[in-house]
Amino acid sequence: AATATAARTHQTIILRMLPTIVAHRGDAEHFPENSLPALEAAWRRGFSRVEFDVQLSADGVPYLIHDANLERTTGATGDLRFMMSGQLDGIDAGEPARFGHRHAGTALPRLAAVVELMAGIPEARAFVEVKRASLVHHGHAHCIDRILAALGPVLDRCSLISFDADACRLARTAADVAVGWVLDDDPIRLQTEIEAMGPEFVFCDYRRLPAERPLPSGPWTWVAYEVTDARLAVELRGRGVEMVESMAPFRLAEALAARETKGA
Repeated sequence: AATATAARTHQTIILRMLPTIVAHRGDAEHFPENSLPALEAAWRRGFSRVEFDVQLSADGVPYLIHDANLERTTGATGDLRFMMSGQLDGIDAGEPARFGHRHAGTALPRLAAVVELMAGIPEARAFVEVKRASLVHHGHAHCIDRILAALGPVLDRCSLISFDADACRLARTAADVAVGWVLDDDPIRLQTEIEAMGPEFVFCDYRRLPAERPLPSGPWTWVAYEVTDARLAVELRGRGVEMVESMAPFRLAEALAARETKGA
C-alpha cells in the first residue's frame, strides 16, 4: 500500500510539472501555418489553446498570416497591407516552399472564417497575435477595432497578444478581453513594465529567459516559445512557465507523454 501511495504521489508531481502546450500557428508541422486545416487539426485533436497571427489588408480585413509579405507562405508576391481583400481571397496559402503541392488550394484565411470554425468547437481557445507591421501601417486603433469586431462571437474565448505594448493596453481598454504581452527583451529588465501593465499572459522566447532561475511571479501566466524539446519543456515548467508554444505540438506532446510514462 505504501508503495502504491508513493507511486501515485510521484505521478501527481510529474503531472504538475508538465506545461500546457499551445499549438503555435496551429499544427504547423503537418499543415501550412496559420491555415484553417492547421488550426482545426490542433483544436479537434486535443489542443484547446492555439496561437495565430493577424494582419490587415488595405481595406481593413483581418487575415491570418505571420509576414506582411506574401512570398514565404504563399509563393505569391506583394504586401497584403497594400492589397484589397478581393485580391487576397484568391491567394493559395499552401506553403509550396515547405510542402510542395501537398496542400495546394489552401486558402489564405480571413479571421471571420476562423471565428466560424471556433463557433463549432466549443473547447477552442485562441491567442490572437496582432502583428506590428499592420499596427504601424494602419494605426493601432483601426487594427484593434477591426480585429475585435471580427472576433465578436468568440471574443470571450480569445486573448489578444502583441509585441506592441500599446496595442495590448488599447485592446484591454476597448473590450473586456484578456491580453498577452510578447516580450522582445530580457523579462527581468522589463519586470517593472510587466507589473504596471498587469497582462493575463506574458510571452517570451525561451532563449531570453534567465538561465536556471525562477521567473518573476505575478498574476500573469508565463508562456515560452518556440519549444519542441520535452526535457526543455519540463525544465521551463519547473521555473514557472505554465505554457509552452510549439509549431510541432503533437511531437512535443508525444515526447512529454513518454517522459511521464517512464517517470511513472
